[in-house]
Amino acid sequence: MSKYAKHWDTVGKVTIVTIISFVIISTVVISVVVISVVIIPIIPIIPIAKKPKPRILSGIQPTGSLHLGNYLGALSQWVPMQDNYDCNFCVVDLHAVTNTKDHKLQQSKEGLRESTMSSAALYIAAGIDPDKSNIFVQSHVSAHSELAWLLTCTCPMGWMDRMIQFKEKKASKGDNVGLGLYSYPVLMAADILLYGAEKVPVGEDQRQHLELTRDLARRFNDQFCTGSQYKKLCKSLSLPTYPVFREPEAMIVKEGARVMSLTDGTSKMSKSDPSEASRINVLDPPDVIAQKIKRCKTDNFEGIVGSEDRPEARNLITIFKAVQPGRDPSEVEAEVKDMNWGTFKPVLADAVIQHLSPIQSRYEQVRGEEGYLEGVLKRGGERANEQADQTLKRARAAMGFVPKF
Repeated sequence: MSKYAKHWDTVGKVTIVTIISFVIISTVVISVVVISVVIIPIIPIIPIAKKPKPRILSGIQPTGSLHLGNYLGALSQWVPMQDNYDCNFCVVDLHAVTNTKDHKLQQSKEGLRESTMSSAALYIAAGIDPDKSNIFVQSHVSAHSELAWLLTCTCPMGWMDRMIQFKEKKASKGDNVGLGLYSYPVLMAADILLYGAEKVPVGEDQRQHLELTRDLARRFNDQFCTGSQYKKLCKSLSLPTYPVFREPEAMIVKEGARVMSLTDGTSKMSKSDPSEASRINVLDPPDVIAQKIKRCKTDNFEGIVGSEDRPEARNLITIFKAVQPGRDPSEVEAEVKDMNWGTFKPVLADAVIQHLSPIQSRYEQVRGEEGYLEGVLKRGGERANEQADQTLKRARAAMGFVPKF
């Protein structure tokens, strides 16, 4: 090969390498520009799949006005849950009629209706935000009653016979106890299982009912949701093939939120107590609160110390600390330990009145805004029905019912 041919061959190779290098560098530069100018700015607006929040469900019976025990033991503890959980809070009006013979609200057609609306309004007044949590009325979701019947048919009577609360009620009321009171734990289980709740805020006195819920879920899943036939059925109906019910876990409320009766420091504050003096209702006016605290049961010991052998003193100190959540509990105890009852009771009354005042004001605002509360409950009922119907549809299919046409 002549020297000219070699020269042009070398030039050709260099040119090719130069072109390839130019293409590579240009591609890298263009990629950097596209990433910097186009992709990076839109990353914040690209939706990123978030892990669903754990779902919880809880509710309070609308049997009369909610009292301080309901508020401190449940409502006030629900409020901080809203940011970390998918919350469903219902007014459990079906549970309010478990024993109509002993139910004072049945004396008036308006009694249960007003109590239900009042309870829902107090949910909001206490800090439950309808934009964060689902608030609804239990009887507005018919799936509660239907699933309760399906679960009742799978529940052995022996399980119900072990329910401590029914035994206690029967011992005190004798034959005046209705079947609804016997079987209502199954309805409670249906309430929880319909929404696939992972956590259920309960006190220690409700632990047995939650364990029944777990047992019923496990029994149903074992009986109806196993084997290839179940999976084929689900696929034919375009339903998920995993078991219908999730076994919920207990979310035990914090210690110290258990509020006792003002007339008996060993019994819980209760709406069913015939004595109004036994409880402070959240909507009680200031003068009534002051009178109830002034007349509440105390003891003859010196100083205000919440020891085990002084249940009334312990209860009143618990209330005093609970209505001042921003203060250190030990600081509160030190403040009152050298007081006598005549000095302490007015101080306690003032603290309770001051704590409940903004809740009462917000309650009046909610009830006074025409259509607002009804709208909240309507939207809540629609969302609840959507969730509950899916679970009920799966439960019906698993048991072999003909799908709705």
